[in-house]
Amino acid sequence: MKVGGGVVFGVPRAAAFPTVLFSRRRPSVQCYSSSSPDHVSFIKDVAVTQPPEHLNHLLKMLQVRGDQIVSPGAKQGLLPLVIPLSKNNSGSVTALLRWPTAPSGMEMPVVEVCKYGVWLLAKNVDQYIHRILVEEDIKKKLYKKGDFAASQISSIEIYLLKKAGLFPDVLERKVRQHFDKGDQVSALITGEFYTKKEHFPGFGRPFVFNAEVLLKVGRNAEAKDSARVALKSPWWTLGCEYQEVANMAQWEDEQIEYIKEKVTEEGRQEDLKKGKEPAQVALDEAAFLLDLASVEGTWDDCLLRIAECYKVGGLHDIAKFLVYRD
Repeated sequence: MKVGGGVVFGVPRAAAFPTVLFSRRRPSVQCYSSSSPDHVSFIKDVAVTQPPEHLNHLLKMLQVRGDQIVSPGAKQGLLPLVIPLSKNNSGSVTALLRWPTAPSGMEMPVVEVCKYGVWLLAKNVDQYIHRILVEEDIKKKLYKKGDFAASQISSIEIYLLKKAGLFPDVLERKVRQHFDKGDQVSALITGEFYTKKEHFPGFGRPFVFNAEVLLKVGRNAEAKDSARVALKSPWWTLGCEYQEVANMAQWEDEQIEYIKEKVTEEGRQEDLKKGKEPAQVALDEAAFLLDLASVEGTWDDCLLRIAECYKVGGLHDIAKFLVYRD
């Protein structure tokens, strides 16, 4: 089945990934004090967007947690749309995600960077800070009369969802708890709630997990549909490897082959003959290249081509950001 570019935030999905100028300095992971202004300056001057108000607070909290603060330009081998913040002892990188075409006023999500893309940790910095504080309060019992204790809410999952914000891993854990109690109806309701478009716009992960939930209760046709909806989002937002979702969608290799055809010169010329604007063809190609890179995690191999596509597409600020390396 052939699938087009999809839509992210009301624009062609391809526009969610811009063009680039070439700054090919060899990247290195550098360590910084949490009070360093480097991340704030980087977001303003390189990512060309508004830094989160409490970013330095989050950096300090990550450092206290035991993470190593890293350079925002240390992006080698990572999805080029991320701004690294810290790395933990297991090598996991916490970062901000710079959506190229996010609507005005939308804050940058906090993500964990994976080989295949990103896992959404929180919709914004403030929600992630709130969550860390709640979890530390409970884990270390820093004070007896904390907000969680005073709330008399039965579980940390419910407290976080009600008081701090919506978090993908918390919602997924809640669904599993419903299944453990034998409550399939509540599990299905929570799984469907997870997929509401206003909750995690642009991310395919909610639909992937909902497909898993539907399979668990034997609703195979609906699971297949949910997986196919997930694959209309950028593949690096699936929260797992592409093949897992393709299996649920009952797709073989035809979608990958279709996308590979679209990024050839013949594919570009075909789109132009159909009347598509050259800028849009370039943005579509950038999105397709990012999708293909997510399958194997080969981000750096196609970065310069993606950069060129975004330059043609007119997204020059994002272009410079994508290729920036320390």
